[in-house]
Amino acid sequence: MRLLSTLLRKFVQRGKMRVFDLEGTVHEFGSGEDGPTVAIRLHDKKLYRDLFVNPELAAGEAYMDGTMTMEEGSTIYDFMFLFSINRAPLGANPVQGALRKFWKAFRRRQQQNSVERAKEQARHHYDLSTELYRLFLDDGLNYSCAYYRTPDDSLEEAQDAKLTHLVAKLNLKPGMEVLEIGGGWGSLVIRMAQAGAKVTSLNVSPEQVKIAEERVKAAGVADKVTFVLKDYREFEGQFDRVISVGMMEHVGIGHLDEYFGKIRDVLTDEGFAVIHSIGRMTPPGTTGPFIRKYIFPGGYVPALSEVFASTERLGLWVCDSEILRLHYYYTIRDWRIRFEEKREDAKALYDEKFCRMWEFYLCAVELGFLHGSNMVFQLLLSKERDAVPILRDFIHENEQALTKREYADA
Repeated sequence: MRLLSTLLRKFVQRGKMRVFDLEGTVHEFGSGEDGPTVAIRLHDKKLYRDLFVNPELAAGEAYMDGTMTMEEGSTIYDFMFLFSINRAPLGANPVQGALRKFWKAFRRRQQQNSVERAKEQARHHYDLSTELYRLFLDDGLNYSCAYYRTPDDSLEEAQDAKLTHLVAKLNLKPGMEVLEIGGGWGSLVIRMAQAGAKVTSLNVSPEQVKIAEERVKAAGVADKVTFVLKDYREFEGQFDRVISVGMMEHVGIGHLDEYFGKIRDVLTDEGFAVIHSIGRMTPPGTTGPFIRKYIFPGGYVPALSEVFASTERLGLWVCDSEILRLHYYYTIRDWRIRFEEKREDAKALYDEKFCRMWEFYLCAVELGFLHGSNMVFQLLLSKERDAVPILRDFIHENEQALTKREYADA
C-alpha cells in the first residue's frame, strides 16, 4: 500500500479519497475541499501495485471484476469525477509521465487499422445487440453528439436538432447524390432522403445495416437509399456531397490522409463534405488504455492540428469550422442517466461485468467532455474555393426551412 499511498497523496489535491485496504484499515487522501469525498475498498493485494503503475486501466478493470468496490454511498460516477478534477497532479507524477510517453511512442503501432482490422474493431462495438442501444439512446438511435440549444433540452429534442443542423449544412437540392461514410442506424439517411437526396451509406456493421434498412423502409424512402457493407477505402464513385458523422474517430493515427484523400476523390468539383467528429483542444495524444482495450480498439480522437495538417497536404479547402464544446457532455450525461435507469435490462442482455464496463466507459467519456480536453468539431471541406456559399447565413436559413417543414409534416 506504500507505493499507492505515495501516488494518491500527490494525486488527490481536490476533494477527498478514503481507501479501505485488505485489512480494513482506512487511508485518507486530500483535504475534502473543492470536490467530493469518495470511499473505495480494495479486495486484491495486487491492486496496490497495479493502481500505482497504471491507474486508468487498473481502476476500470478492478471495478469491472469487483476487486474494487464503492463504499459509504459513493458511486462509480463520484469516483470518476474525483479522478477527472485531479488529472493534472496525476499527469505530473514521474511514473505516469513516463507511461504516457511510452503510449505515445507506440500509438501508431496500436492503430495500424488495415481494412480488415478496422472492420473487426468497428464490429466489436457496433455489432452489440441493438436492444442494448435502445435502452439509453433516443428513439432514432443516434449514437453521436447531439445539438443542445439549452442544457435542459431533452435528448430527443437535441438529437433532432443535430440532424436538422447537419442537413442544413449540406445545402441539399433535389436529386443530389450523397455519400455517407460510416452510417449508423439510419436516422441521418432518412432525413437526407426526405430532403430529396439520393444517398449511398457505407457501413461495416451488418447489425446496424439490418436495422437501418428496416427503418428506411418504414419511413418510405427505401427507393432513395442504398446501403453498402464496405470500408470507405474499398469504395469508388462521384458525389455532390459527402457526410461523415462519428466516423473519423475510428480512422486511427496514420490513416487521416487516406480518409481525407477518399473524401477528396469521391467529391465532384462543385461538391463539398460535412465532417462531424470528436476532437481534442490539446496537442496530439493517445487513446486512454481502458477505452482502447475494451470499448473502441483502434480508435483515436485527433487534435485539430493533425486534422488541418492532413487537409493541407491533400489540398482541401476548410470552408467552415464549428466547435461544439459542451454538447457531447450533455449528450453522454443523458445516456448515462438512461443507462443507469435501465441497468437491470442491460444486465439481462449481457451480465454484471458488462454493465460495470459500460458504466465506467460512460462516466469516463462524459467527464472527459466536462473537465478534459475533448470537444466536437464540424467541418465543411471542398476541392474548390467557391463550392460552399461565402456566408454562413445559408445554414440558419436552411435550418429554419427544414424546421418549418417538419412542423408542417407532424
